[in-house]
Amino acid sequence: MISFDLNGQPRSVDVPLGRRLSQVLREDLHLRGTKVGCDAGDCGACTVLVDGAAVCACLTPVARVAARKVETIEGVGVAGPSALQKAFLRHGAAQCGICSPGMVMAAEALLRSNSTPDRDDVETALGGVLCRCTGYAKIIDAVLDAAGSGAGPEPEAGAAVGARVERLDGVAKVMGREAFGADVVPDGALYVRAVRSPYASARFAFGDLEAWAAAQGVRVFTAQDIPGVNCFGVIERFADQPALAEETARMVGEAVALVAGPKAVVEALEWDAFPVAWEALVPVLETRSATDPEVKLLHAARKDNQLIAGVVRRGDAKAALDMAAHVVEGTLRTGHVEHAYIEPEAGAAWMEGEVLNIRACTQAPVLDQESAAKVLGLPKERVRIRPAATGGGFGAKLDLSVQPLVGLVTLLTGQPSVMVYSRPESMAASTKRHPAEMTAKIGADADGRLVGMAFDGAFDTGAYASWGPTVAVRVPVHASGPYVIPNYDAEARAVHTNGPVAGAFRGFGVPQAAALQEQLFDQLADQVGMDRLAFRRLNALSDGVPTVCGQELAGVGIGACLEALQPRWDAALIEAAGANASPRKTLRGVGVASCWYGCGNTALPNPSTMRIGITSDGQICLHQGAMDIGQGANTVIAQMAADALGMPVHQITLIDSDTAVTPDCGKTSASRQTVVSGKAAVLAAQSLRAQILQLGNMGAAAEMSLSGGVLSLRDGAARRDIALRDLPEIAHGYVLWAEETYDPPTEALDENGQGAPYAVYGYGAQLAEVEVDVALGTVKVLRITAAHDLGKVINPLLAEGQIEGGIAQGLGMALMEEFHPGKTENLHDYLIPTTGDMPEVVSHLIEIPDPEGPMGAKGLGEHVLIPTAPAILNAIRHATGAVLAQLPARPDRVLAAIKAVMS
Repeated sequence: MISFDLNGQPRSVDVPLGRRLSQVLREDLHLRGTKVGCDAGDCGACTVLVDGAAVCACLTPVARVAARKVETIEGVGVAGPSALQKAFLRHGAAQCGICSPGMVMAAEALLRSNSTPDRDDVETALGGVLCRCTGYAKIIDAVLDAAGSGAGPEPEAGAAVGARVERLDGVAKVMGREAFGADVVPDGALYVRAVRSPYASARFAFGDLEAWAAAQGVRVFTAQDIPGVNCFGVIERFADQPALAEETARMVGEAVALVAGPKAVVEALEWDAFPVAWEALVPVLETRSATDPEVKLLHAARKDNQLIAGVVRRGDAKAALDMAAHVVEGTLRTGHVEHAYIEPEAGAAWMEGEVLNIRACTQAPVLDQESAAKVLGLPKERVRIRPAATGGGFGAKLDLSVQPLVGLVTLLTGQPSVMVYSRPESMAASTKRHPAEMTAKIGADADGRLVGMAFDGAFDTGAYASWGPTVAVRVPVHASGPYVIPNYDAEARAVHTNGPVAGAFRGFGVPQAAALQEQLFDQLADQVGMDRLAFRRLNALSDGVPTVCGQELAGVGIGACLEALQPRWDAALIEAAGANASPRKTLRGVGVASCWYGCGNTALPNPSTMRIGITSDGQICLHQGAMDIGQGANTVIAQMAADALGMPVHQITLIDSDTAVTPDCGKTSASRQTVVSGKAAVLAAQSLRAQILQLGNMGAAAEMSLSGGVLSLRDGAARRDIALRDLPEIAHGYVLWAEETYDPPTEALDENGQGAPYAVYGYGAQLAEVEVDVALGTVKVLRITAAHDLGKVINPLLAEGQIEGGIAQGLGMALMEEFHPGKTENLHDYLIPTTGDMPEVVSHLIEIPDPEGPMGAKGLGEHVLIPTAPAILNAIRHATGAVLAQLPARPDRVLAAIKAVMS
């Protein structure tokens, strides 16, 4: 029996002395505000205070807290958010929220010992807690302002759009009340573990599973137990991935069997004794060798292991390059990049009558429903997806993980089930950013105008298709960057290997292409003899000028973004020249890069449906099925809906995504939710407003208010009160309601990639200032100045947070992030930026309204990562002359590139 003080109350637990404190808190005492992201002390999500000191609960045996004082997030702000938690809300310091409890507790420890810390103090104190969403700046700002007061605005009717509204779902995040995939465990649940392949390519055969299971007191399930079609994929035409492999495993970490039983029994199993025999085969690990005719095919119907190729051709690129006054060409290779969200995949399943309920972290509830139903042999109506809060996704949680597995166990046993991936399991089994091998050649005339470009890329899509088709199609559209290139020839191929499945990751292959294309633009500008920013401004797209797909756009904002960088560009070049004038160990460099990005699916239907209604007691409900994974969809979509309806945003109640109660808003991917679901919400709110005005016989300019179940309308001197309780209930529990669907107008691409692939594009440009240690090869990013065109800024607070978070991921891609299949297992093996790695970020929010976007708005989430890496690479080259041909720019690669320039 261990006794200790917990949040001011005496507690005793009868558990083994070596049991992790995190387990005691979450499982024995049911305090799930303490989150677990790694069980290795790497992420800091489980930070609690022991006698006032911040410790990782996952590394602390419960015996160490005997007779001591333990404080968790549940003990902070018991009567409501504390001053520190209010500062987190005020500054937008929580995005997905999975790291927020750990951040709050680490900050609490700091502020108790130092009530007036400086920025360095805060960075040091929070350095052990990882955040993958925010880029840390707003978290640090919040801690520095913990003694401040005030809150985000609660704007009046019609004034929500453009206001710095705090996250409508933020309180639960900062108080540790947000329930993620591992936080809800049904009573009597079976715990599920997967048996996974240790080999990239292997045949396998099971022994006597029935005898082993009986001896262990568990149940075992294999592919033979799957009642439906053992195949899923995010794009139905390319679906090829089994929920459980049959006879052959094609990647490290592929699930071949499930074991389910009581938690203590499953945790105590000797997994080496599981009755499976492996025959390791020679894997295909490189795209170059995968296309060799002599190499085995991973999927028999896919010749040369090629999944798909995407092309965009316009004009005659070869002739233009042959005649160009200036030509540059180059190559770039990028590797696997891990999403590294702090929440590993997790979820639960249970039956309610004949309906299978699945609760899991996800970015695509309806896709989960359709795919799980197919695998489990159920009609769609018998599967209900009830999404958990998602602790980071960035694309990987678009693919199925635990959903069909817990669904299978519950369907076949009738018992609830729970599955939580370990960090090594998550890193082995989850999707990655596509590794790429790319070449490009770009030409300009004597005046510096681009005349032609050729691009070729092979993208390693791994063992299964996932989002490979999307990457292959999207990359050729975007590889030109937001520039006028009259002659263009680009091809991208998704190629199968026995590597990890490569899926969606913030940019769908565009960041890789931009890293090559923008480096070559710098070299081309130098050849022409032009300033590098001036070169980009000269060639930037503008309204009515055809893109490489022949599409003529309006509301093109890249010129305004580049213009916004000009003052800092001029100053930074002068500062770098001054710093480099005298001999020193480090050299300063300045780089710039641009981006554009189409919002939504490429040349495909992309609908979203929103419902809004008013109850008889005066509650306005927005059925918001667009998954908020930290980007702020819950808040920005509500802001747009509120203004379209003409009511204050804080009077809107959000109905969270649930396939039984919210319409299909599509996937949270491709920076589509603000544009597509936002416009659907605007249309639904406008429709509801029209009904109300008609009911009250009021004009379009009428003002409305709602109080005590009475809807009041005013139009000049006219006034009308509507008692909602006197109206009949129509549907869905509402007396007034509307539902609208929006599908962006796009046009299919022809055989040359000509058409209108996206209805709305977003634009951006970033300026990077770096310092390179020429002796060590290390690179320190000092400042990023980011200008992004949002069309209409719906919420500046959240937009800044997206920019800072995207830059953090782009910096990681540029300098440190490198996943090695079968080797990288933890967040101490895989480096992501910490508080100490982040530079100052200065954001410029540009507004060039898009005629198709809701209220002029454009997407932002994925755009912000794209220019970061190439801007840093261009700054390294400016400082040293070194051209990087492989990412990340590790010190050894930077040194080799410097030596190559000097030789």
